[in-house]
Amino acid sequence: MTHFKTPIGLLTLPALLFVLILFIVPAATLFSYSVLTQTPDGRIFLPFTLANYAHLFTTPVYYSVLLATLRVSGATAALSVLLGFPVALAIVRGGPIVSRATMIILVAPLVVSIVVRTYGWQLLLANSGTGVVNWALHALGFGPAPVRVLYSETAVVIGSLHVFLPMLVLPLSSAIARIQPAVEEAARTLGAPAWRVFCRVTLPLSLPGLIAGVTIVFSLTSASYVTPAILGGNRGQMLGNLLEQQVVTVYNWPLSAAIAVVMVALSLAVSLAVVRLLDRPMRRLRRAAELA
Repeated sequence: MTHFKTPIGLLTLPALLFVLILFIVPAATLFSYSVLTQTPDGRIFLPFTLANYAHLFTTPVYYSVLLATLRVSGATAALSVLLGFPVALAIVRGGPIVSRATMIILVAPLVVSIVVRTYGWQLLLANSGTGVVNWALHALGFGPAPVRVLYSETAVVIGSLHVFLPMLVLPLSSAIARIQPAVEEAARTLGAPAWRVFCRVTLPLSLPGLIAGVTIVFSLTSASYVTPAILGGNRGQMLGNLLEQQVVTVYNWPLSAAIAVVMVALSLAVSLAVVRLLDRPMRRLRRAAELA
């Protein structure tokens, strides 16, 4: 009986077509729109130009939105690291009841729409006395003046942190789960305190999950639209809101494409920067493992 071997090229052809049609072609079209010229009647033609990018970076309003996107995304990623490590450690190192309860609390909000969760934060952070936070502060005797958090970058950070924190905890907990408890016990046996065990053993060995989580949180936050639109108002706008305005209100497709390209480039640049920053500690860990 004759057996025919299928060429490797034919096996990879469906995947290549999928990537070509659904990723490469749209990305190339988006970039081409960003360097074309739009006529007054709305048609987009040659010549090629970088005026759309120059307009984005030189217009004070647009540049301030870009800086706000960087601030909100960076703050959300940094706070997610600070809050995510204890949660991940509770999931991995806690008892069965603590681990399951923490996982349920972390994952359960994912089944609720982002719009619903964001409107919930709007009720909590309302600037008037009807807001839950201001009502609680007034009840505790912190004064009648309401705390104005809603419609600011702080409100966007809080809402984004609630939405995207699981995206860091899940890969981080997976990385921590792969660390052998005997390694940490050996460090304690040699007299290292708990904080040194965390800094010298747990943190370095969990860097792959941390890198993945930070890049995901930063990328999703910088591209978010719903949370800044509901919680940010005019003072917490980000690039996603600016993109929507240019498409729906102004009908400036080349500038909208330039904003989209900048959003993608921003996420890629931050991802590469995080990997570059943590590459040296990871290489030291690999050398130590080879010597061991």
